[in-house]
Amino acid sequence: MLIIDHQNRAREHQVLRSMFEARKRVFIDLLKWDLPALAGRFELDQFDDVDATYLIVTDDMGEHLASARLLLTTQPALLDSLFPALVAGDLPQGPNVLEITRFCLSPGIGACQRKVARDALLVGLADFALANAVTTYTGVAELRWFRQIQTFGWECTALGEPMLHAGQALTALRINIDGSTSAKLAAAGIVSQASPAPAAHAA
Repeated sequence: MLIIDHQNRAREHQVLRSMFEARKRVFIDLLKWDLPALAGRFELDQFDDVDATYLIVTDDMGEHLASARLLLTTQPALLDSLFPALVAGDLPQGPNVLEITRFCLSPGIGACQRKVARDALLVGLADFALANAVTTYTGVAELRWFRQIQTFGWECTALGEPMLHAGQALTALRINIDGSTSAKLAAAGIVSQASPAPAAHAA
């Protein structure tokens, strides 16, 4: 389990390449999202900048298994920039709010390994938030994925009504994080078998 931000991004170049390749296979090849592919191999967008933080679960060889990108909400992020209509009322923003984007599980690794990697990433997200005084995650999810996220045990609610976008029903969401979140995940069967992450960096 790696946490990559502006402080160690240059040192983790190979892990990031593996993640961007996996994102291309998932979001462009599999899900058919209308996104550009850098050099035909990597999926990156304007939010993959110096301020992005990545949580990445890898195998023993450093190959990507699961990842999520965290964006600051004190500056333009994906939800307020591209999907503001999904939010009814005020969008949670501030130094204690991060946006989860590009939640990605590598295809072709088998159902068992996918679940292990997914659970490690979910626990990592909760641990990262608690270590960095993050109280809220926001995000955009396809409706079926949103309903699955709600079953993970943590407090996850919609920020507005689902809306169709490019043929998909999308929902804006918020996840509240507090001292009970890890126990709630565990009670729902979400536990991590990953090695401990490096010391968390402030997002």
